[in-house]
Amino acid sequence: MTNGAFFKSALPLLLASVMAGCQVGGSVVAEREGYFTWVDEQGRVRYSPIVGSTGQGAGKGTDEPSALDAEAEYTLENYPDAEQLAKDGYIRPGQRQPYFTWRDAQGNIRVSYYQPDTRTDRQKGLVEPPVRITEARVYLPGDNQPTPEPVPGSDPDAFAILGIEPAADDFLARFSAGCCESLETQGHQSWQSGREFGVTLSETSPVHSFLTGVSPYRLVALPAAETLDSLVFRLRSYARKGVFVPSVVFLDERMEPVRLVTDLVMDYEPENWHRRGYLEAWIPAFPARGERWMVIFTREQALEGQTVIDTGSGPRRIPHVRQGEIGLMQVETED
Repeated sequence: MTNGAFFKSALPLLLASVMAGCQVGGSVVAEREGYFTWVDEQGRVRYSPIVGSTGQGAGKGTDEPSALDAEAEYTLENYPDAEQLAKDGYIRPGQRQPYFTWRDAQGNIRVSYYQPDTRTDRQKGLVEPPVRITEARVYLPGDNQPTPEPVPGSDPDAFAILGIEPAADDFLARFSAGCCESLETQGHQSWQSGREFGVTLSETSPVHSFLTGVSPYRLVALPAAETLDSLVFRLRSYARKGVFVPSVVFLDERMEPVRLVTDLVMDYEPENWHRRGYLEAWIPAFPARGERWMVIFTREQALEGQTVIDTGSGPRRIPHVRQGEIGLMQVETED
């Protein structure tokens, strides 16, 4: 028999052997029930049996506990703490790190491990943090400061030496004596909901001599009590050749002060590439309690100070000025 004839006769047997080697039990591994295919880190196709599938554990007695029965038992391994599981990226102990395969520009198959983002929605900026009312000094009607009394046997001139004076009438009453029936209401700013709106204090703004000093002011009309019982608004004072340090007094329909907010402990946010720096405060308003108007002004005491911030090149001093730009925006609060 020639070599050619032998090769032709052996070729069918060779092909049959190859096909048999690629099959397990008469079917391709990838098509067998109870197996799944996956790609490893080097891009090679693998076949693994599905644990607990039909065919696995055949011949075991029915009295032997199954994997499902074992998982039904309450343990920290079977039922881990939800918060801890979220912090771990929903990867249980012993599980493989999630990964995905991709092909680079040269056609090579690459594997990259996936690291779940375990930050909370608040940390991601998807949820606004709760509103924190800015600390301030608030004056209300009849809010008298108690008069200090000397301790028996003490020096009667001790209060005078220490500069302690008896309390007079309440501060808001003295402030109201020169404010605010004479304020101009014709050019007031109407309240705008749903967005930030601006209030400008410039050289052309009206000026009033308040108890705390002469200052330009702007009058803002608050929402009607029928529309909104109370609200919290964000006040931003934008820096430009200095920063305007505001105080706020709330008036009733007769233009009489009902609440004075001053000495606001405001945070300064430095400027960046798309906006200027600003002082920020969160202030409540109560239309249902008779607050109809809001007056924004500054004090002589504030003009004497300055805001100091830390920068990469050292401390930076921002002077306090009489003119400025204010941004007001009503914020939603959680019930």
